[in-house]
Amino acid sequence: MTITSHHNEKLKEIRKLRQRRGRERSARFVAEGEDLLAAADAAGWPALERFCAAGSGLPGTEVSPELLDSASQLGSGTRTLALYEERWAPAAHGPLCVYLHGVSDPGNVGSVLRSAAAFGVDCVALGPGCADPFGPKAVRASMGAVFAVPVTRVSAAGGVGALPGTTIALVARRGVPLRELSSSAGAGRPETVTLLIGAEREGLPATLVEQADHVAHIPIHSHSLNAAMAAAVALYEITRMAPP
Repeated sequence: MTITSHHNEKLKEIRKLRQRRGRERSARFVAEGEDLLAAADAAGWPALERFCAAGSGLPGTEVSPELLDSASQLGSGTRTLALYEERWAPAAHGPLCVYLHGVSDPGNVGSVLRSAAAFGVDCVALGPGCADPFGPKAVRASMGAVFAVPVTRVSAAGGVGALPGTTIALVARRGVPLRELSSSAGAGRPETVTLLIGAEREGLPATLVEQADHVAHIPIHSHSLNAAMAAAVALYEITRMAPP
């Protein structure tokens, strides 16, 4: 049976999940588009329910196309979307972990997840002030990586002590160039590493930088890189380091 009413309760729930408060109350989120839904299937992350535009031939509860577009977060509308339960890893873990602090732009959080998937990161840990990884913009920017990379939360009280292995704080124009860290430390890449990244403007808190095992930077000509770009470059360098 095709949904044709704007007041349908299922569509109301989808619209509520656009807001962080709605997601926090239900611990659910929405993914849109065939590619994202295929990524969830590939990761073994089952949908609670799927919806598709009537006549599209896609699996799910059919919705009149104009109503599905009204529930969509995409400016061009969508042919399919689905509801999922949020999943949070119980703790940060390695061998390779990325910790984000104060990264409030959901597009950056999603892009970091995408880079994390590309470089084989085992966990992304979100500290205080980070955007919701299950928000619409973050999910889209992750290009499906939100279904593949474990995500956890770390409280401010936990500090560096809550992060696994050797910690590397990425700080603009401080410490050694990241590509030289392995040789300057006198050894290869540690068995377990956590890369610490802060927001573009504020960076990492001084207390976290002081607690980190190493401080490193990416040599650039401009003032800074945004968090997502910095994460991609840093992960490339770290995964190139010689093994221990």
